[in-house]
Amino acid sequence: QVQLVESGGGLVQAGGSLRLSCAASGRTFSMYAVGWFRQAPEKEREFVAAISWSGGSTNYFDSVKGRFTISRDNAKNTVFLQMNSLKPEDTAVYYCAAVRTLAPRVVSTRNEYALWGQGTQVTVSS
Repeated sequence: QVQLVESGGGLVQAGGSLRLSCAASGRTFSMYAVGWFRQAPEKEREFVAAISWSGGSTNYFDSVKGRFTISRDNAKNTVFLQMNSLKPEDTAVYYCAAVRTLAPRVVSTRNEYALWGQGTQVTVSS
């Protein structure tokens, strides 16, 4: 069973950058599509970005396009979310999620994901 652990969150000023990491245990992580989601207080968890298990396909929520970049290093069992030009509205707990797929595809729907990390807090001050 794959387990996910996020790290890299913190407090940053608007316009700053953070890089989140999602480290996975298990030898078959390379066969998992991975997504990042976020949840702000009193709001539903929303999709942020996703990447196929090959890394060849990605998808982003419109509000983060051009600012966030998702990538993965399967040799290190890690997926990254580089976040630049951060805005106060990006403040949330960020979660990574994974689901095994038979073919390399992007999964952008929350309900498709079977595995979730515990989350890491990102706070952007104005």
